[in-house]
Amino acid sequence: MKHLLLVAVLAAVLASCGTAKQVTYFQDIKPGTEEQIKDSADIRLAPNDRLSIVVSSKNQELALLFNLPTVSYRMGQASSTVNNSNGQVSAYTIDSNGEIDFPVLGKLKVAGMTREEVGEYVKGRLIDGNLLKDAVVTVELLNLYVSVIGEVNNPGRYAIDRDNMTLLDVLSQAGDLTIQGERQHVYVLRTQGNKQTSYEVNLCSLDDLQASPAYYVQQGDVVYVSPNPMRRRQTTVNGNNVLSISFWMSVASLAMSVATFLGLQGR
Repeated sequence: MKHLLLVAVLAAVLASCGTAKQVTYFQDIKPGTEEQIKDSADIRLAPNDRLSIVVSSKNQELALLFNLPTVSYRMGQASSTVNNSNGQVSAYTIDSNGEIDFPVLGKLKVAGMTREEVGEYVKGRLIDGNLLKDAVVTVELLNLYVSVIGEVNNPGRYAIDRDNMTLLDVLSQAGDLTIQGERQHVYVLRTQGNKQTSYEVNLCSLDDLQASPAYYVQQGDVVYVSPNPMRRRQTTVNGNNVLSISFWMSVASLAMSVATFLGLQGR
């Protein structure tokens, strides 16, 4: 009986010591020291991405020729307008060839470009073609997202709303990892073309995180936070098996009850 109680206590102590090391972020951080920031990784456009391109100029009537009309549907009837005063935005969808069909200019290949590069490219085409000398081109990304699943407080799909969005930004949007999330084993699945690459990130190490190719997220990334061993054991029947603390505590309690009963029977 004493041995069983000792095993249960030691298991609880060891588990508590191990937990602190498993849940603390950035254990190698050195306060007051300067760290080299990883080079930025701007989002590169790919087929099926959607983007908004708005051209403006002092000559608004001329600029309207280079903007998509905003189409709204009411009671089965379609009406269109070429201004965005109602906050609606029409989008270009990049086709399988990496192109968009731009008003007047025709087919433009934009796959592989960043948001800023698309703006400069469209502006250059308008100016070089003597179509709009004072063109101002604004490009926004519309449907880019990252999926977060596993041991986070709010799993789901989250929009990439700016350039150079990091893995930490995405996990923050998902409400951070649960206490059962394994911080040393966070996986990022990335699809580029017809290939998928997986990365493993250790959030307990700042150096490991910053050195990872998955530090900056890309459109379509899937972030998976695996459960820690205790969480995985909870998926067994009643959460008890031969490796869990609760199992040993239950065994010790049962043994004490049996010993007390047998002692009473022997009197």
